[in-house]
Amino acid sequence: MTCGQRAGETRVIRTLVADDQAVVRTGFVNLLGTQEDIEVVGEAEDGAQAVRVAAETRPDLALLDIRMPHKNGIEAAREILAASGGATKVLMLTTFGLDEYVYDALAAGAGGFLLKDATFPELLHAVRVVADGSALLSPEITKRLIAEFVHARGSRLPAHPPADLTARETEVLVLIARGLSNAEIADRLTITDHTVKTHINRLFAKLELRDRAQAVIAAYETGLVRAGGDFGARHR
Repeated sequence: MTCGQRAGETRVIRTLVADDQAVVRTGFVNLLGTQEDIEVVGEAEDGAQAVRVAAETRPDLALLDIRMPHKNGIEAAREILAASGGATKVLMLTTFGLDEYVYDALAAGAGGFLLKDATFPELLHAVRVVADGSALLSPEITKRLIAEFVHARGSRLPAHPPADLTARETEVLVLIARGLSNAEIADRLTITDHTVKTHINRLFAKLELRDRAQAVIAAYETGLVRAGGDFGARHR
C-alpha cells in the first residue's frame, strides 16, 4: 500500500509524461487520463523540464521519450531516479526499437521499454507493471537484445544450464528471456505474483544479475535460450 493510500482503496498511479512532440505527448496524456487508476500529474517537453516537474510532483512513474532535446530521456531518468531514491519508476518510450540507447537506459535504471507504436492495452499494461516495481521489456526488444548479444559474442556458446538454480527458478529465467512480465509468468506457471518475485530475487542473487536485460543475456549464455529464440532443454 503506497503512501496516502487507504485500505480498500485502488492505488492511483501518479504519472509524468515527457515527450518533445506535442501531439504524441497529448495523445498519451489523454489516453492515460481515461483510466481510474492512473492520474497524469505533470507534462514535459524535454528532459530538463521532466527532471524539474518530477521534483515538483514526485510521480510514481515517469514515462519518458528516450530522445529529447536539452537533456535526453536517459539523463533525465538517471536524475529522476537518483533524486527520488528509486521511488519514481521509469518507463522509456522509443521509436527505434533496440539501439545503443536501450543499453544506456537499462544501466541508468529504467524499469521497462515500450515502442511508440504499441497498442493502448500494451501501454496501460506497461505503465501498471513498471509502476508496481516489476521490470518489463517488450518481446520485440527482448528478441533484439538476444540478437545483438549473438552478433557481438558469436553463436558458438556451450549449453551449461546454471547448476545452482532450481527447476522452477530456471523456468522463470526462461520466461523472463521470452519477454514475459511478472504477472504473465505467474499466470503461465499458475503461481502468485509474490512467488514469482521470490523466484526472481533468488535467481538474480544466485547468478549475480542486476536486471532483466542481464537475465536475458544469462539465459543465452547458459544455453537456455539459443539464437533465433529457440529454447534449450530445461534444467533438471
